Amino acid sequence: MKDVFEMLPLLAERRNQQGGTLSGGEQQMLAIGRALIAGPKMLMLDEPSMGLAPLIVAQVMSVIKEVNANGTTVLLVEQNARAALKITSRGYVIESGVTTMTGTGPELLADSRIVEAYLGA
Repeated sequence: MKDVFEMLPLLAERRNQQGGTLSGGEQQMLAIGRALIAGPKMLMLDEPSMGLAPLIVAQVMSVIKEVNANGTTVLLVEQNARAALKITSRGYVIESGVTTMTGTGPELLADSRIVEAYLGA
């Protein structure tokens, strides 16, 4: 896997800064970077976009997509359906603990039920 600092150059710039003083998006990237150091086969992420500005969400999602492209399976739990489905190869809609829809990211993004319920028309 690519060096973590190569994938997350902002972390290289901030390597001497304490994690608690980083912005929310930087802290998310730090958490992902720390997880990647171990060279996992699978990375599980729960709501990595929560509370982040749209530009930062795009950066975090881009990093997640790159992690996956480099061979790490990513299990992403995310309420920001649009952002998640843009980068996912497979998606599952879970309502009240029951899987109600499955498909590829593009299939789910194009599904009128998904658009109406989660993405806004």
